[in-house]
Amino acid sequence: MEQQQENQINIELGEDIAEGVYSNLAIISHSSSEFVVDFIRMLPNVPKAKVKSRIILTPQHAKRLMRALEENITKYEAQFGEVAENDLPPLPMGFGPAAQA
Repeated sequence: MEQQQENQINIELGEDIAEGVYSNLAIISHSSSEFVVDFIRMLPNVPKAKVKSRIILTPQHAKRLMRALEENITKYEAQFGEVAENDLPPLPMGFGPAAQA
């Protein structure tokens, strides 16, 4: 039990970050050494969207994030029911080669 305490990390969450940023679109691109996730807020009837946050991850951390999201979605669905995947329109032109989430 003593070793568990040694491996704990003290994480500080400032007030400005604690508020969070709303995003309803994520664009993911990658190179051989990093994944870049741009979180975007798109508004109805507004043709221009703005990147609200960009997170850059190593491939190893991207894979850990993917697994953590899968685990948390499974837990969420067990408690609240299946998350519906609505038919999404294709990405607007000009975003280039990337994945959408």
